[in-house]
Amino acid sequence: MKQTGPQELWALLCALAAAATPFSAPAADAEVTNNVGTVRLPRIRSSFDFDWKFLKADCKSAAEPGYDDSVWRPLNLPHDWSIEGPPNKEMHRGRANGFFPGGIGWYRKHFAVPVEFKGRKVFIQFDGVYHRSDVYLNGQHLGRRPYGYVSFQYDLTPHLNFGGTNVLAVRVDHSDAPTSRWYSGSGIYRHVWLTVTAPLHVAHWGTYVTTPRISAKSAAVRIRTAVQNESTQTPSCVLVTAVEDRSGRVLASEETRREIPAMGRMEFDQTLEISSPTLWSLQAPYLYVAQTAVKVGGQVVDIYETPFGVRGVRFDPQRGFFLNGESMKLKGVCLHHDAGCLGAAVPVHTWERRLEALRTLGCNAIRMSHNPPAPELLDLCDHMGFLVIDEAFDKWRSGYYKEYFHSWWQRDLEAMIKRDRNHPCIILWSVGNEVAEQGTPEGARTLQMLLNYVHRQEPSRLVTYAAHPNRREGRSVNSNGFGELLDVVSYNYQEQWYEADKRQYPNRIILGSECYPFFRGRADYGTDRKVHNIYCDFSPANPWYDVERDSYAVGQFIWAGIDYLGESSGWPSKGWPNGLIDTCGFLKPRSGFHRSVWKSDPMVQLVVLDDALDVDPGRAAWSWPRMALHWNFPRFKGSVIRVETFSNCQSVELLLNGESLGVRRPEDYSNSTILWYVPYEAGSLRAIGKNEGNEVATDELLTAGPPAGIVLAPDRAKLAADGQDVSHIEVRLVDAKGVLVPDGDRLIRFAVKGPGAIIGVDNGDLRCPEPYKANQRTTHWGRCLVILQATRQAGTIEFTATASNLPPATVTIESKPSG
Repeated sequence: MKQTGPQELWALLCALAAAATPFSAPAADAEVTNNVGTVRLPRIRSSFDFDWKFLKADCKSAAEPGYDDSVWRPLNLPHDWSIEGPPNKEMHRGRANGFFPGGIGWYRKHFAVPVEFKGRKVFIQFDGVYHRSDVYLNGQHLGRRPYGYVSFQYDLTPHLNFGGTNVLAVRVDHSDAPTSRWYSGSGIYRHVWLTVTAPLHVAHWGTYVTTPRISAKSAAVRIRTAVQNESTQTPSCVLVTAVEDRSGRVLASEETRREIPAMGRMEFDQTLEISSPTLWSLQAPYLYVAQTAVKVGGQVVDIYETPFGVRGVRFDPQRGFFLNGESMKLKGVCLHHDAGCLGAAVPVHTWERRLEALRTLGCNAIRMSHNPPAPELLDLCDHMGFLVIDEAFDKWRSGYYKEYFHSWWQRDLEAMIKRDRNHPCIILWSVGNEVAEQGTPEGARTLQMLLNYVHRQEPSRLVTYAAHPNRREGRSVNSNGFGELLDVVSYNYQEQWYEADKRQYPNRIILGSECYPFFRGRADYGTDRKVHNIYCDFSPANPWYDVERDSYAVGQFIWAGIDYLGESSGWPSKGWPNGLIDTCGFLKPRSGFHRSVWKSDPMVQLVVLDDALDVDPGRAAWSWPRMALHWNFPRFKGSVIRVETFSNCQSVELLLNGESLGVRRPEDYSNSTILWYVPYEAGSLRAIGKNEGNEVATDELLTAGPPAGIVLAPDRAKLAADGQDVSHIEVRLVDAKGVLVPDGDRLIRFAVKGPGAIIGVDNGDLRCPEPYKANQRTTHWGRCLVILQATRQAGTIEFTATASNLPPATVTIESKPSG
């Protein structure tokens, strides 16, 4: 047999797993050979996302295999029915879910399993279903999962009709919406996978890779592997583990022989040494692969691959955070799991684009608030170099989860830890956020229970909890030993108490888990120990400077990095508008401040302040002054307008139509933000950042004329024809000179020819009444966004945008065969 590398092996497995049915049966003697041996009928992991049927209603007989679903709506997964709307102003407690509907929905899929797979194990994994899901196969109930944010697996084997037709049915009950304090979505909103293995195989999420010793010369890689025997035999099993570098070259390997009892499970513990390890870092996020093979009688019966990184993480009570021995601040943001017009069903490239936008600001860390994220988002953080706090829950015994906490906390926490523990990006586990029991004896007991469990399951990382300031005297995080239980104490909106707490608790590790994005906030407490109001006192100090000043402060996580649906301040806004980036992924004016303090490469950014700007104000404590990134202010002609410059340069010179208005230093201004008063004139406003008197950065705002055309700017011109790949097409209104027109918004209509479809339209304005699932959108500040998805057919996609009294614009995107 030809020697097959990991990428070729994956391609071959995908080929075996693709077609009209979930898998095509391999030939009886199908074999694959790679670094760990020859595999006959190898493990198959196949996407199970395509060709489902959906009904937005309850149906008592929908689980029965003979039920007629021919009139149900065909669709592919992931799918979120809430985002299809429409929003309802009268929806009970609708602000939390952005006024979008919940309800009950059913999904059904007909599929065949080759008779050749009889005697093997077939599993289904759901990456996330929101929520209260019940899964049935051929009428048999496989299980129920209340929590909507965790991944879970069921064994299909006992109820499969090998060689015939099978029906998988999933009931999703979100009739109690809203059930999170933010937009959750509804349905099978993450990917679904089918896995086929031999009866003797590596267990689900069965590997655990740690690097207990790292030096420049070598690294010890400890790999614990759970092997499951689901047969009535007791075979002598040889576990072969090889560590491969990025090119597939084997760096170290080890074999261990054991007998696995019938219907039993056993853990193998192996430690391999790799010489001169390449460390995983933010600048060079290098990944190795642990390839695990299960052998019986000299034949490989299963192969399981685990990407991992070699990196050292340390938290110091006095000196903060260290990665590979290098001191650094966490420049982080909190993220919810939706993506504006897509709701909770988010393609991987959409997350990639959003992470790239955050990286341009200098962001290096993400807090997954307040639930385990999609697995592919963690994969991206591994590959792109972001640090992650992985969070299990928002509330414990309050909120909707209170009904399930007692029975389900351990299974849900275990699912997060086992699924995610091999990601090098993850530096902290979080067991909760702002729970009602904080500081009470009951809360301390619950926290200790959760901490003990996580430490037993995964001792290589520290554990935190995000505390809120809900008490006037002492604050409840310091009551009943609550804070002292934690490895790292995460503070929500409590920068003003860092110094006092550090004096009282000198060995405490302090992290700002939620921070106001601009002004320092203050909390107004009542005698009932509840926060009655959080308001902004317009202190000149941005919360970032608390982190920068104090060597012990680990970092900050801004609430929020990107605007999200839910937690609306009131109709017609459907969400939270106070982030650094809007729901389209467009950088807001305010983001320039964080770029100026988080990045070292020279930059300068102009923003114009106008209190009359029509923006969604959101919540006052999290808001910024009203800012714009344009120079179209005719009403200020003959008067003065305020302009600010964000810059990390030594000085900034401002020029109006080529005439200098002076040179100023950021260090002379609060928040290093220069305030200028400019006599408005149409034309050009230019800022020049200088170091040692030399120009090192520039920014310019130009006055635009009336709309004269449409410009289409796709972020990708080539897609994979896999039914899931997407291109984000920015639609811009421009004048005759190509300048973006911010004050001439138009309704833009879209048309698609070829193998592609529009899956979402947005303009970043959460107050916009137009639907997200449509073929038109009104621009906001001269822009809107269309998300175009490839089908499974290759070809040329022609995308056209039209508006009244403007010439149409067209762009072509090539969809190539996947794999």
